[in-house]
Amino acid sequence: QVCHGLRTPQLPIWLCSLSGRHGVLFGTDSRLLSNWKTERVFHLYFYNGQWEQTKTAHLTIDTHSHPWEEDPHEDPSSPGKRRPPLEMAIRTKWAGATVSWNGTEPFF
Repeated sequence: QVCHGLRTPQLPIWLCSLSGRHGVLFGTDSRLLSNWKTERVFHLYFYNGQWEQTKTAHLTIDTHSHPWEEDPHEDPSSPGKRRPPLEMAIRTKWAGATVSWNGTEPFF
């Protein structure tokens, strides 16, 4: 039998499989589970346990970014438009969100 805490997590957590690697994306604000108003600007953390990741990545997610400020004529596959798979995974829940890596070099 699965305990109550595993069926209903107290903090937001996602297990991710990106480019054949596994990791954990999680938040420390329990309001993300129950209050949509907290989804404006919030923090998530990512850890994959790989040798190239020396510390947990601290990400700031802004769901009210300004996508109209991007150049609409730029090719989506150009280097300026490519995003790490982790950012694309985050955007499956928060479409159009901007992701700040807060000084950490994006990986994956």
